[in-house]
Amino acid sequence: MSIFLSIPSTSEILLRTGEHILLVLMAMLIATTIGVPLGILMSRYPKLANPILAIANIIQTIPSLAIFGFLITFPLLGGIGKKPAIIALILYALLPIIKNTYIGISQIDKGVKEAGKSLGLTALQILFLIELPLGLKVILAGVRVATVICVGIATIAAAIGGGGLGVFIFRGISTVDNTIILAGAIPSAIIALLVDWGLGWLEKRLTRTNNQQKRTKQNLFIFFFLLVSSLLIMFSFISQSQGQIIIGSKNFTEQVILGEIIAQQIENNSSLTVERRLNLGGTFICHEAVKAQQIDGYVEYTGTAFTAILKQKPMSNASLVYQNVKKLYEEQFELEVMPSLGFENTYAILIREKDAQQYNIKTLSDVAKYTPQWKAGFGHEFLAREDGFSGLSQTYNLQFIQQPQTMELGLMYHALAEKKVDLVAGNSTDSLISVFNLYILEDDKNYFPPYEAVPIFNQKTLKKHPKLREIIEQLSGQISSKEMQQLNYLVDHEKQSVTQVVQIFLSNKKLI
Repeated sequence: MSIFLSIPSTSEILLRTGEHILLVLMAMLIATTIGVPLGILMSRYPKLANPILAIANIIQTIPSLAIFGFLITFPLLGGIGKKPAIIALILYALLPIIKNTYIGISQIDKGVKEAGKSLGLTALQILFLIELPLGLKVILAGVRVATVICVGIATIAAAIGGGGLGVFIFRGISTVDNTIILAGAIPSAIIALLVDWGLGWLEKRLTRTNNQQKRTKQNLFIFFFLLVSSLLIMFSFISQSQGQIIIGSKNFTEQVILGEIIAQQIENNSSLTVERRLNLGGTFICHEAVKAQQIDGYVEYTGTAFTAILKQKPMSNASLVYQNVKKLYEEQFELEVMPSLGFENTYAILIREKDAQQYNIKTLSDVAKYTPQWKAGFGHEFLAREDGFSGLSQTYNLQFIQQPQTMELGLMYHALAEKKVDLVAGNSTDSLISVFNLYILEDDKNYFPPYEAVPIFNQKTLKKHPKLREIIEQLSGQISSKEMQQLNYLVDHEKQSVTQVVQIFLSNKKLI
């Protein structure tokens, strides 16, 4: 069952909080298992200290989102979902654990270790009976710092389908809703505070002065037993799939709705269970995920596939674009391009309605003479894509007073309405266009290719589940542009549940 509400419910907050804690716990268990032995190894072989710490420091300086993005392109190491999120968190947690373990053991007086040797203790006995107990306070301080870091970084996991409280933060940013952002930020902050306090308590508990050597040994035994047993449980959990079919989506409202439509259509017409990995990053994340079968399907737009993925020059013939995308996706990626859902969501170049009336602007050609005094705001993809800003500015000779600002889609509409920018590139089916009284400029030179919404599925999945193709094709032509805009409005502004909106829509279409 899908849980994706416009305003998070208590149950969803608890679910995402549990996911968040699980991500951090799994990452920290593995990072500690790796980091502590590396710190011990460095204390035994000091020449290894500088290279190991240098590598850990370099990893720490790489932006977290960059590491998540890098892991997506290597399915065996990452892909999408919890696995790459945990790998990224492990990498970030290693530095404080390795460094503190090395310092904690290296600072122990050599005389103490020599005394152990004189008593006939082996190297392993000295490690567990002398070095680790005496260095435990410093080691646990490193684990404490690493855990708090992981709690914060784990919010980015939502961008690659890892779940956690970042789901609310990304959703809130895309809809510019502070309530939803706080639903993710506040629990995350609370977890960080509780983790810091809890590990501080554990640190005092395990390192307090105690003359009973037996108690120290018992504490260490319990600590490592819990570490290893929890690690085994977590590995077992991560290897399990929550659904037979995995449906993904990009990170804006329309895509989440379309992903839910596909998911419910499958569930209503088969015995298959569906796992939702909605609200992933942009086009390239979803494309790499479906190629690697990290997800089984998602909804793409033909113009985006043709220009951004296949790197073809834009063309205006909708049928030709679809046929080329279908053919090339099958040949190059072993992906099936299904028939159109019935609507097109093209790029919409928007200005304020008042400006359109004041300057009598109707087309992109008309606006060119005003842009040298205007500011523009575009999304990351639009600035980078073949069918994006570069080609548009050349086609219409668009020049701006300064370099266009880069911002999230939801923020662009607000920025335009509040006169922080004067022109943006949105989506033609977005409900915010009418809400903010924005004007869509006519693409009078037919620069943009057609953007028909089409389900994309991995062919291996369709071979494994032959009836799936027929189930998805029942949605062909079922959604008009006005209907899509209305669905977006119900979720974005009426704050209705995506799950309920989709259920009602499918029922009205007699698809349930």
